[in-house]
Amino acid sequence: MSRVLQPGALALALILSGAPRALAEPAAASAALPELSVSGTPSPGSLTVPSVAEQRAAVNATVGSVAFVDAATFQNRYANTLRDVLKDVPGVYVQERYGQELRLSVRGSGISRGFHLRGIEVLQDGIPFNLADGSGDFYQIDPLALRSVEVYKGGNALTFGATTLGGAVNFVTPTAQTAFAPNILRVDGGSFGTIRENFQFSRISGPADFLINGTLTNSDGYRDHETQRTQNVNANVGYQLAPGVETRFYVGVYLTDQKLPGSLTLDNSLNNPRLANPTAITGNQSRKVETERIANRTSFVLDVGKLDIDTWAIHKSLYHPIFQVIDQDGWTYGIAPHWSGSFDVAGFRNDTILGLRAFAGHNSAQQYLNVQGNRGAQTLNALQSASNLEAYGENRFWFLPDVALMTGAKLFSSNRTYSNKGGFTGASQFASFANETYEGVNPKLGLLWQPLPEIQVFGDVTRSRDVPDFSDLVQTNTLNTTFVPLQAQRAWTYEAGTRGRIDRLSWDVTLYRSEIRDELINFSVNPGLNIPAATFNAPRTRHQGVEAAASLDLTRDLAGIGDRLTVSQIWTHNDFRFVNDPIFGNNQIAGIPRDVLRTILTYTHPSGFYLAPSVDWVPRGAFADHANTLQVPGYALLNIQTGIDFANGVSLFVDARNLTDARYVSDIAVVTNAAATVGGAAALAAFYPGNGRSLFGGVRASF
Repeated sequence: MSRVLQPGALALALILSGAPRALAEPAAASAALPELSVSGTPSPGSLTVPSVAEQRAAVNATVGSVAFVDAATFQNRYANTLRDVLKDVPGVYVQERYGQELRLSVRGSGISRGFHLRGIEVLQDGIPFNLADGSGDFYQIDPLALRSVEVYKGGNALTFGATTLGGAVNFVTPTAQTAFAPNILRVDGGSFGTIRENFQFSRISGPADFLINGTLTNSDGYRDHETQRTQNVNANVGYQLAPGVETRFYVGVYLTDQKLPGSLTLDNSLNNPRLANPTAITGNQSRKVETERIANRTSFVLDVGKLDIDTWAIHKSLYHPIFQVIDQDGWTYGIAPHWSGSFDVAGFRNDTILGLRAFAGHNSAQQYLNVQGNRGAQTLNALQSASNLEAYGENRFWFLPDVALMTGAKLFSSNRTYSNKGGFTGASQFASFANETYEGVNPKLGLLWQPLPEIQVFGDVTRSRDVPDFSDLVQTNTLNTTFVPLQAQRAWTYEAGTRGRIDRLSWDVTLYRSEIRDELINFSVNPGLNIPAATFNAPRTRHQGVEAAASLDLTRDLAGIGDRLTVSQIWTHNDFRFVNDPIFGNNQIAGIPRDVLRTILTYTHPSGFYLAPSVDWVPRGAFADHANTLQVPGYALLNIQTGIDFANGVSLFVDARNLTDARYVSDIAVVTNAAATVGGAAALAAFYPGNGRSLFGGVRASF
């Protein structure tokens, strides 16, 4: 069915170019999301958490490709996962596997690694959410607990001290000053037995304020053995200690219990997509995660600029029966002072950011034989420790009123220590110890030209390094667990782009090219058994592409004063390949399709009614193997969102997805050579089917 829709999607992509509704706002915001009206006056923010307008302005002052997503664009719509939050940001590839499990990649970061996260730093309220070794999950980020999202692609994330290939995504939660309303109640749900309840409560009392947000989600899932239950609580308390001094504490508790349906063969993915892999059922494969987080930001207004001091601690417990039972428990903790300010140099404006980060952590990693989801005989008892010391700075010197020179650099030293205590049956019985330290300097140089307040042109070159995490360094098969001393991934990235708005047209276009050495490439040993992917360093690879979005108001005042019809087009072009590799030649790196397009036609009426049909189109699917012997089919999905926001703060919304019930592959557990696997490509169980036709709806009350 997906083939029938492709000509229509192509026509919209070629004839009706468009872009982020958010770009239609001042300061040329670059998130491709339809804009919704928000009642009330803009909030002023506070010293620790600036207003949303200030957040947007800070993002758009970056010399490089960035995006800003205001939660106003999805607060009154069905937003269940991070795909619903980030799907309209060009250059960000986010695809659901099942439940809350996603593949999140920016510019090919962690391209062939379809589990967890690599190459992107996740922050919440500007404070790191990744573990000390750089790994991370998505479960803790609740779309209903967000006020905005800041996307800094590649080396543009230097403002946070992040210099990985993919950059950083900062998820900003509301405070009592920036919340949409003092009280919010919400219930939504729909297909696959999904029901979700959310509440938010906030108050301001003199120099103090607080906010608490909680979400409970239950779902049977589209596939067999996909039941999930999540419970998320986010809270923050702020207090103005003195004029120009404010402190804010953040507390979070995140509980996830997710059954895993496993991967299927390509034939079953397209013809029997609701099946679960038999091994997933017999092993009762699941992921149970309990995470607690406490963080603090204390801000000081100085004679010049502002100083923020961040501290944080994260506790994570994981019980994860897959091919074996992975049982882990660990802590991450850190401190990060950060100063930013503007001052004149010889009569010219100068903006500077300086920061330090010191964070570390340890993780007790144990494994057991999987006996129907329970612990059997122990096979591994190890300790994983990571520590990081970083210093970074970024400077914008406006040598002309409308032209700024950007310079910056990061110095870092990262240590990874692994201790296998041994003492068990099998090849893992022998004790072992490994210690690796990664060091380097990552510079940045760029130019920003702003000929008009709402138009920017930029170009820059950045250096990135991705230090391997323990999922890369500690590799496991059915017999043993081994520490593999991998090299850090290094890249030079060149980019040029423009973003802005002229009357009814908004745009955000960036071209980039990354020349990479020792890229961390993954391949699955046996996807059907859910054995963690092995990792190797590819000598030379290249990532290049186009990140484009445009938006056009086709008509205004169509049926009355203030209504509007807008067409938006998002296009991400990915050209990721090996370069003269001794095994794979110049093949494409498997895992992510070359082109991802999204077209949205949005009608909004001042009464609060909106209607937004959309088409998600992947013309050609991704390769399943680095040898490029097997490629999944392309697809197109037709979706419709509609709803109404009443003046009294009540909103009703409906979200219909994949209306044609197209069968498609949403993600792949990449292998080296599909044709060479046991049983051939037809027997390869490496594919995750996308969700079928679904309907969701809900009600939200703000008061």
